[in-house]
Amino acid sequence: MIKARSLRAAAFAVGLLGAGSAAAIDLTVTHFGTGLYGVPFAVAKEKGWFKSEAKLDVTGFITSAGGGTTIRNALASDIPYGEVALPAAIAAIQQGVELTIVHGGVLSVADQVWITRKDDESIKKFSDLKGKKLGYSSPKSVTDILTSMMINANGLTGELERKSVGGVGAGLTALREGGVDMTYVTEPVWSKEKDNYRVGWWSTEIAPRVTQTVGIVRTEYLKKNPEVIKGIIAARRKGVEFIKSNPAEAAPIMAREYKISPEQARSAIDSVSSKGVYWSRGEFDYEGMEFMLKGLHLVKAIPEGPFDWNKVIDESFLPADLRSRK
Repeated sequence: MIKARSLRAAAFAVGLLGAGSAAAIDLTVTHFGTGLYGVPFAVAKEKGWFKSEAKLDVTGFITSAGGGTTIRNALASDIPYGEVALPAAIAAIQQGVELTIVHGGVLSVADQVWITRKDDESIKKFSDLKGKKLGYSSPKSVTDILTSMMINANGLTGELERKSVGGVGAGLTALREGGVDMTYVTEPVWSKEKDNYRVGWWSTEIAPRVTQTVGIVRTEYLKKNPEVIKGIIAARRKGVEFIKSNPAEAAPIMAREYKISPEQARSAIDSVSSKGVYWSRGEFDYEGMEFMLKGLHLVKAIPEGPFDWNKVIDESFLPADLRSRK
């Protein structure tokens, strides 16, 4: 296995050195194919923008269920870059991993909807959760953070039972079987299931600005290969802008990569786009990152104390018009 990895790395290096050639590579994107984070990457791959902007022939995407696994996948790749969950990036940095955050990713939780059974009309506002069972994914997750903040803000502490249901599929099973009275679901699954359940509220009603993902790079690689990372950021930006201006064309591209119907893909794109900015072009939302940081403290995912964004974020790889700190 070690020999195979060495040969692959050597082939990659040769590819980069070839005049005008594009190196074949996979990029790491959390929840690619199941969450909407990866749609700009799918569009950029289809349109050939990774080749034109970064001289990379992106042939696929490395993904996982998120968290530290995605960080490890990214940093072990030929190009140690990935779009990963912000909580995972913060945790890795606090553990001493030498990585740099180079661009914003998803700036909203517009992909998360909280649902009940279709015949259950009892939960229509937050206070209706009294005496109910609320499903969330797992401890220290984004759904843990959001439900904890919602409970605190509405005086519901001790008034309901929260149950960790795991992934979306397991949550739907728990809801159908009466294990919980409400659970979460994410796009694009919601666009497939929306006729079968009733919406209680969207996560944006709890918190409109939450940075979910960021682009990270191993710091040592970044210093030696700045143009590659600038190219990836530029290609991803083109993908974001294309989704916004051409959703009808972006939907079938997403559908092919995600193996879903074009109608389901278009519904998911329209759903998150209707609630404000979802995909960052690369710019950072420091308010949204601070919200996530406070949430991580609340659920005790990371130690209390200040976190210096200036030490781990480098905006110099962004196009000048996207930089917020001069």
